[in-house]
Order: sequence, then structure tokens, then C-alpha cells
Amino acid sequence: MSEALVQYSVSRGIARIALDSPRNRNALSAAMVAQLTQALGTAAADTAVRAVELTHTGNTFCAGADLSEASQGGMKDGALRVLALLRDIVALPKPVVGSIDGHVRAGGLGIVGACDIVLAGPASTFAFSEVRLGLAPAMISLTTIPRLDPRAASRYYLTGESFDAPTAARIGLITEAVEDIDAGTLAILDALRACSPQGLRETKPLLTAGILDGFGTRAQALADQSARLFASEEAAEGMRAFLAKRPAPWTAE
Repeated sequence: MSEALVQYSVSRGIARIALDSPRNRNALSAAMVAQLTQALGTAAADTAVRAVELTHTGNTFCAGADLSEASQGGMKDGALRVLALLRDIVALPKPVVGSIDGHVRAGGLGIVGACDIVLAGPASTFAFSEVRLGLAPAMISLTTIPRLDPRAASRYYLTGESFDAPTAARIGLITEAVEDIDAGTLAILDALRACSPQGLRETKPLLTAGILDGFGTRAQALADQSARLFASEEAAEGMRAFLAKRPAPWTAE
């Protein structure tokens, strides 16, 4: 029996889905993506579920791609799986609320961008770290570029530097930075509980149509780009350096 990497429960009309693989910082391994996709499908099909809370265990919401898998090659299938996951979140016929109080890196920011509402607590930090590994935030551009202030996107995409929750709110990546993530999340979920299921179902597509159009026109090209970069020698060296916790050779002293 495969290890459970995702928690799933339902309470008062809210499906709570928690990424639960803290040993590898909730990285998007093939198994994690499969279990998260299944949990989202379960929530979508359950007529008793009004909305979804997407959260995490441990001090990291999601570290992005599982680099131990990526370093073994064959990333084209993995890229397509992640793209399908992001699209599933955007297209889910119920609101998805991200509740984060931990670190988010690379592909994890694609999940953040795919959620409808996102709250982040004081322990949260964010970084589009791909550029420091010889990669690019190709696939996650579909869910993050539509959210971000253009100048902020240029800065944080190109530098890979980390930023905090108030900055993430200011640039549009998240909805709100909160001091108490549990209280803030409860307030949003209670507001959604007061809404009509039909009203939510009919309103969400008004907000997501543009993002879904991007998946239709650009997803394949971005998956190809991501797979090509993961297969490159420069990215391989970047991943080796990261896993060995040493500077990449192109890092200027």
C-alpha cells in the first residue's frame, strides 16, 4: 500500500486537503501529485462540499518539484502531470482557499496562483527559485502571471529572491497576510458557508476563464520548455548543487 501523502476530511461543507509529506517539504513527487489530484476529484464530486481548504503540515507548504525525481530525468510526463493538477485547481467547480503558514518555492507558487483565495501567516516565505537552478517558472506562469503586478513579476521571476507574506499580498500573489492563520481561514470558510452552492458554482468561472484560456493555448509549449530545461546540463548542475547544499558554479562571489 502506498504511503499517504495527502490528508482529506470534510467538516460543515468544507473539504480540507492537507499536503502531508514534511520529510521532503511537501515536494511535488509523482505520488504527491496523484494523491492531490484524487483528493480534488473527490471534493468536486461530493455534493455536500461547498468549498475546499488547501493547506499543509510541517513548516513548508510546497517546495515545488521533487528534485530527487527530477535529477533522474524523464520530466516531460511529470510536467504534464503538474500542469493537469494546476488546471484541476483552477477549474474545480468550487472555491479553493489556500491556507499557508510556511515556505513556498517554485512549483508550489503555481498552486498558490491556482487557488481562488489565499491567506498566508507570518511564517510564510515565497520564492520563484527556478532561475537559480538553471530553470524557468514556465508552467507556473499560467497561474501566477495573471495574479502578479507586472513589475513585481519581473523582479521576483528574474532574481529568485525570497519575500514575505505582506509582500506577497501587496504584489497580488496572495489575498491577505494574516497574523493568525487559523482565525483568518475560519472567517473566509464561514463566509463561503453562507453562500449558495449554485451561486459559487456559477461565479467562479467568471474569475477563472482567462487563466483557463492560457492553459488551452500555451500549456503544451510550456511543458516542452520545462522538460527541455530539466534535461539540460546547466539545470542538472544546479540541482546537484542544491541537493549538496553548495553554491552553483555560476554564483558570483
